[in-house]
Amino acid sequence: MSSHIHDHRILILDFGSQYTQLIARRVREAGVYCELRNPDISEAEIREFAPKGIILSGGPDST
Repeated sequence: MSSHIHDHRILILDFGSQYTQLIARRVREAGVYCELRNPDISEAEIREFAPKGIILSGGPDST
């Protein structure tokens, strides 16, 4: 089993939450590669990145 950091990658879509950077840091501390992207990313770009999961980080009005 490979332990390369890019084997498991997470995409974080940032809708304006104040906690997005904290979420990314925690994911990275767990040894998982992640990228923060704007929510206007195209489906083709998402497929090219091929994430194992996607985190939707809500806006400042979300609860």
